[in-house]
Amino acid sequence: MLTQRLIINVPKIIKRNIGILAPALQKATDPIQQLFIDKIREYTAKSAGGKLVNATPEIEKERQSELDRIRKQYNIQGDPKEFPKLKFTPVAVEK
Repeated sequence: MLTQRLIINVPKIIKRNIGILAPALQKATDPIQQLFIDKIREYTAKSAGGKLVNATPEIEKERQSELDRIRKQYNIQGDPKEFPKLKFTPVAVEK
């Protein structure tokens, strides 16, 4: 039964995925599309390193004050942007 479903559905899934990815894999022929792609690449290059893009000193100062507020409000030690490191200790189970 499972193999019958796979035989029927796999060609549909392949056709659907190729239909979605085909425009993305082709080169943009429309100048507006090319401009959009260029802007996305430019933004990606500017945002490398996790910093804000085109941030003024005022925005950086406001961002830092918000991070300090969050750190104080939730009593966070260290960087509030990092995912907390969870440590689990094994519990001894009696038999």
